Amino acid sequence: MSAASAPSLLSPCIGVCRMRADGLCAGCLRTLDEIAGWARMGDDARSTLMSALPLRRMPADLPALLPEYPQLQRALHPLDAVPPARGWNQTEIDDVLRTKPPAAAAVLAGLVPRANGTTVLLTRRHDDLRHHGGQVSFPGGRVDPGDADAIDAALRESHEEIALPRHQVQPLGLLDPLATVSGFLVTPVVAVVDPAFVPVPNPGEVAEVFEVPLDYLMAPDNLRSVELSFKGRARTVLEYDWAAQRIWGATAAILYNLRRRLEAVA
Repeated sequence: MSAASAPSLLSPCIGVCRMRADGLCAGCLRTLDEIAGWARMGDDARSTLMSALPLRRMPADLPALLPEYPQLQRALHPLDAVPPARGWNQTEIDDVLRTKPPAAAAVLAGLVPRANGTTVLLTRRHDDLRHHGGQVSFPGGRVDPGDADAIDAALRESHEEIALPRHQVQPLGLLDPLATVSGFLVTPVVAVVDPAFVPVPNPGEVAEVFEVPLDYLMAPDNLRSVELSFKGRARTVLEYDWAAQRIWGATAAILYNLRRRLEAVA
């Protein structure tokens, strides 16, 4: 087949080749006939099949794709755990916090199983946003009165910000709550995200969606402490550099908490 006539769509194979009881591959969600016939399909047939594949995945199937899943099971708080009323970092910022109780917030720390290793799903906010413009963050936000809990809030916000549907994500557990200088108590919800998910950034909030290898973020040498001034007081914040992205502040602190919990059960 010439280069000019070769189909342009890549295979949905992600390197996880195991047949489920229902006859679908646990990785690409195709039948054996579909896998064997992929090379003979034209672009139209491939596009039709690709659009149908995410609907075949059940959230309960997703954790099996993560090599880190057994360790995460030991490291994370269970989904039904009652989070503490104070952040694990509370004493570090007590001197700059407002006196009123913090507002509840939640973020989705999404882990994506890829053929080359697990990645972490992150967003970069638009530069012109009033709060935290241009910063790298997890999808998430304030827990609204209509949310059942922090998990529900993280899933709702992820759908609003990057169009992540609930059938393509499976929460695994919780990290320790993080207190922020802006007056929030953030509950991070760690979840596995279907590798077939295609993000659609909300143009009013999100400038970019990208992934960073989990191994890079869990390596101690890639995280550094930076001194800065906040409200006239010296503060230390955590920071990663990844390509052109600066991952710092609350996002880096949440990743640090994940690393420490994984190290504790290694």
